Amino acid sequence: MLSVLRVHFPSDIPIVGCELTPYLLLRRPDKTVTSDDISESAPLDGHFLSYKWYRIQSDRKFAICSVHPSEQATLQCLGCVKAKIPVSKSYHCSPKCFADAWQHHRVLHERAASAVSDNGNDDDELFGRFNSSGSNASFSGSASTASLTNGSTPLYPATVTQRSGGETWFEVGHLKTYTPSADDIGHVLKFECVVIDAETKLPIGHPSTILTSRVIPAPCSTPRRLIPISGVDVVGHLDTDVRISSSGNFTVLSYNILSDLYATNELYSYCPSWALSWPYRRQNLLREVVGYNADIVCLQEVQSDHYEEFFAPELDKHGYQALYKRKTNEVYNGKTHTIDGCATFFRRDRFSHVKKYEVEFNKAAQSLTDAVVPSAQRKTALSRLVKDNVALIVVLEAKFGNQGAENPGKRQLLCVANTHVTAQVDLKDVKLWQVLTLLKGLEKIAASADIPMLVCGDFNSVPGSAPHALLAMGKVDPLHPDLLIDPLGILRPHRKLTHQLPLVSAYSSFARAGLGLDLEEQRRRMDPTTNEPLFTNCTRDFIGTLDYIFYTADSLTVESLLELLDEENLRKDTALPSPEWSSDHIALLAEFCCKPRTRR
Repeated sequence: MLSVLRVHFPSDIPIVGCELTPYLLLRRPDKTVTSDDISESAPLDGHFLSYKWYRIQSDRKFAICSVHPSEQATLQCLGCVKAKIPVSKSYHCSPKCFADAWQHHRVLHERAASAVSDNGNDDDELFGRFNSSGSNASFSGSASTASLTNGSTPLYPATVTQRSGGETWFEVGHLKTYTPSADDIGHVLKFECVVIDAETKLPIGHPSTILTSRVIPAPCSTPRRLIPISGVDVVGHLDTDVRISSSGNFTVLSYNILSDLYATNELYSYCPSWALSWPYRRQNLLREVVGYNADIVCLQEVQSDHYEEFFAPELDKHGYQALYKRKTNEVYNGKTHTIDGCATFFRRDRFSHVKKYEVEFNKAAQSLTDAVVPSAQRKTALSRLVKDNVALIVVLEAKFGNQGAENPGKRQLLCVANTHVTAQVDLKDVKLWQVLTLLKGLEKIAASADIPMLVCGDFNSVPGSAPHALLAMGKVDPLHPDLLIDPLGILRPHRKLTHQLPLVSAYSSFARAGLGLDLEEQRRRMDPTTNEPLFTNCTRDFIGTLDYIFYTADSLTVESLLELLDEENLRKDTALPSPEWSSDHIALLAEFCCKPRTRR
């Protein structure tokens, strides 16, 4: 007879908005053990599984700490209450927690529109109030009392089962999966699974049950602002669906989202396991990407299964068309063979797809070795050059007009390259060769069409490196130290390390921008020697800039840039990824305007 051997949750803490799926271990009638689902529509040996979810509510109310969301709050900041900051950010689990977080927490006060009045409050009052009973810390979020939709069509009415000891059980779902809502914050969920006789519809034996930890709200990061480089007032937070760009402008986002394949507890032990889990990160990343409202989105480290099953269909709902190029070799992660790649999305109402080019550096490596490497050394050469990296080049046509009377009826095309260069630090020659290969391909496109270009991605190369110099300067100094590493001789002669594209790094515009408090703040987050951000990648072991958006300066101008993040603020969580930011990289976004074309 079918029986349930074990039930457990792969993620230790349930989070609002993140699907919760228990793992079931079953014994089948033929004595085999399986994790397959057995539904009523496809019973096994006359039996199927039935599920129920309950929310356990206690008479005692409490709030969740904004810093340690798995802990109960005992302290509330009065400054947040007076400044009308979201109440969930005002709670802390202890005076030490609040004192440790104060340096970063006070930024919320400084940014609040209705911060402390002119006569002010002293720091003792702002430091909050402590209530050992926690009675003043009842959660006052936007929980709805409406019937829940988990596991039902139409609305599934919540069933109440009274229990002793001041607890009430609300039945909230009847599918195997359940997505916690705002109603569930602070409460324990109970999952119940029982074998049902398909003929009598009666349960067989006792149900198997398991309790979750208390549900926590999804940590909310402070929205990043779009800063105009002219130095005028800030355009606004990118946390609404309001179009930021003017009709003739467009925005481009580039973001390495950290593939689940590489998001291991060993590499990112400082990140809570629940915040590192893919069910949590994918929702957080989607919320962030959609919130930027970019016209073009270039993502790196997108797993092929996640692209097909999640990102493409989800972004389709928001009006994006999707294109994808997977890497050229799969990686075994202990369970299955998976692969990541580059995904480019664009708004269907702003652009149409004209052409797609796929760059496989492995194929280029094969051609190179066949042409210049002696046959006896080709195996060694390919072992060094073949790293499975790719680039996706997309030619788009703008549906918005900004050519005016100068070019009536002229198509406005745009070429967008999205790439992820090899990460191996000892392969400086391979990094440079991959970037050169991509640029030579883009030069061919530029020679065939008068077209603005964007080159986006994770280049795994810091400012001042040879790949960065090639992109930004159009050439590499023959005395550059990176050129000393060239065991295959693929970089010689050094005079070939050039390109003719007028590329400029978008974020270097901060260094050339005008006056303004916001611009001065951003310049403090830039390296004055390279005019690049101080970092786009921030882990416990490394901090530096690896990601860029380059543009052809003869055809495009930068109007605005997404603000850079502050290292000190990020370091409160040790590094990236964190509960607030779900990648070890930060997103880059630039707003561009096409220059009127004078060439015919």
